Amino acid sequence: MSKVCVVGLGYIGLPTAAMLASRGHEVVGCDTNERVVSMIRDGHAHFQEPDLQMLLTAAVQVGRLRAQTTPVEADYFILAVPTPFKDGKKPDLSYVDAATDSIGGVLKRGDTVILESTSPIGATERLTERLAAARPDLVFPRYQQVGGADVFVTHCPERILPGQMVRELVSNDRIIGGMTDECSASALNLYETFVSGRSFLTDCRTAEFVKLIENSYRDVNIAFANELSLICERLNIDVWRAIELANKHPRVNILQPGAGVGGHCIAVDPWFVVDAAPDLARVIRVAREVNDSKPHWVCERILKLADRFRDPVVACFGITYKPDVDDLRESPSIEIVQLLAQQKTLRVLVVEPNVTELPLAIRQMGNVFLVDAEAAQRDADIVAFLVGHKQFRRLEKNGFLNKVVVDAIGIMS
Repeated sequence: MSKVCVVGLGYIGLPTAAMLASRGHEVVGCDTNERVVSMIRDGHAHFQEPDLQMLLTAAVQVGRLRAQTTPVEADYFILAVPTPFKDGKKPDLSYVDAATDSIGGVLKRGDTVILESTSPIGATERLTERLAAARPDLVFPRYQQVGGADVFVTHCPERILPGQMVRELVSNDRIIGGMTDECSASALNLYETFVSGRSFLTDCRTAEFVKLIENSYRDVNIAFANELSLICERLNIDVWRAIELANKHPRVNILQPGAGVGGHCIAVDPWFVVDAAPDLARVIRVAREVNDSKPHWVCERILKLADRFRDPVVACFGITYKPDVDDLRESPSIEIVQLLAQQKTLRVLVVEPNVTELPLAIRQMGNVFLVDAEAAQRDADIVAFLVGHKQFRRLEKNGFLNKVVVDAIGIMS
C-alpha cells in the first residue's frame, strides 16, 4: 500500500480519495475550500452521491483518510481540479497550475504525479515543465523519452458518471497515458489496487485526446437529437415517437433530446478540441452551438405561451444538469430559469427535489421561488419539464391536463 495525496476534493477527487482509502492506502486529501475540508474531517460528503457517504465515513473513522488545505509528502499525487474554459472558449488551466505549484515543494525522487482533470492537449507536458522549473534538483521526464527521470508524470482522465461514481471507479476501464512508458507503468501500479476494469497504457497526448473524443462524441450525438426536436416542432411531428420508430432500425440508436447539455464535461471539453484545431473541428463546433442554443429555444417557447396570461406563473421542474443528482454545474435548466426571470412580469416556480435552496444568483432575482411539486402543480399556468428526475416520472399525468405544458425531455410522452 502507498501514501497518496489527492489535490482537489470535488466530484472526482473525493470519491477517488475515499476509494483509495478503502483499499488500504494512506490518503491525504487537499482542498483550498476550508468548509469542504472541515466537512470531510467530520466524515461528511459535501455533495450527494450513492454509496459515497458510507465509503467516506469508514475511511475517516479508521484513519486512512484525512483532509487538509495543503499537500504533504506522498508516493503518489493525484490532481483532480476543475478545468473550465474562459472568455473565447479557451481552456483555463489556472486550477491545474495552482495544484501543480502546491505539490512542487514536497516532491521527492520516486514519486508519481497523476493528472486526472480532463485537459487540453499538452497539459501534462505543461505540468511537467512547471514542476521541472520549480524543482531543478529533480529530473523530470520528457515526452516519450526512455528512462532517466526521478519523478513520473502521467495523465489518467476520470471516466465516472455522477450517480454511479463509486461503482464506476472500480468497474470502468482506464486510459493511462504517461510522459514515458515508465511513467505509465508507475501509475498502473496504483490503479491496479482498486480498478477491476482493464487499463490501457498509452502516451499522455493520446490519453488527453481520448477523453476529449469521448465527450465530443456524446455532445455531437446529443446535438443531433436536439436538432431533430427543433425540426419536428416546426413540422408538427412528435419527436419522441419519430425517434422511437427510427431506433427500430438495427443500426440506428438516436439519443433523446433535452433542454440542452450541462455538467462540467460534455458542455466544456469539446471546446478544447475546437481550440486545438479550429479550422478542422467543424462538426464539433456546430454541435456545441446547437446544444448551447437549446435553452434559449426552450425559453422562447415558454415566453410565447406566457403571452396568453395576464400574470403568468411558470413552474420549471428540475434545475440540475442531469436526472437524480444535485450537481448544478453548467446546467441548461438554470440558464432557462434565469432567462425567464429576466421577464419581470413572470413569476417563476422551481421544483427541484435534490437541492434545499436555489443558487444565490437566482434567489437575488426576486421573482423565482423554490416550491414542491404539489404547489407548482396547483399555482402554475405553464409547466416546463426540464430534467427527468425519478420523482417527476411518478407524477400523475392527468394532473396536468388543465396546464399548458412544455415538455423538453419527453416525460409526458
